[in-house]
Amino acid sequence: MKYLVVSDSHGDKAILQKLVTAYAGKVDLMLHCGDSELPVTDEVFKYFKVVCGNCDYDLDLQDEQFFDSGQDKILLVHGHLLGVGFGLGGLQAKMDELGANMAFFGHTHQLGVEVINGKLLLNPGSISYPRGKYTAIGGTFAIVETFADENGKQIEVQYYDRELNAIPELQVIFNGK
Repeated sequence: MKYLVVSDSHGDKAILQKLVTAYAGKVDLMLHCGDSELPVTDEVFKYFKVVCGNCDYDLDLQDEQFFDSGQDKILLVHGHLLGVGFGLGGLQAKMDELGANMAFFGHTHQLGVEVINGKLLLNPGSISYPRGKYTAIGGTFAIVETFADENGKQIEVQYYDRELNAIPELQVIFNGK
């Protein structure tokens, strides 16, 4: 499975349309981790699963989505309600409660990825207003691909910039369970 994960676009509909044009039909799922500042009825969201962030005001947006992709059990949240700005404990607890093996979240505007106890936790960073070590890149999103090979399940994470260029130093491959 191949997942495109984006977050914190903060009204920048053009970048979401750019992602749809470039990746619709080339990835299995497109996921938005909140703070789009767009209504859930916006036509761009025909292509995305989307959740509510702390800057979203559409009451029809869900705070979280949990679903089975057919290969992974995914928790999609913004993260503000789970305290991701202070650590990942709340997110991990929610994953354990639901039985998720992947969580995609935003809120901090800082990209990050790690595997904890065999579970992937990924923040794609903000596509529009990045913060932290990689601010100079000017906005990021991630593509996560899961596949099986002779070593078992593998998870490949590749981060991209707003121009859709892969960032070589931001590619990681994990052995999944």
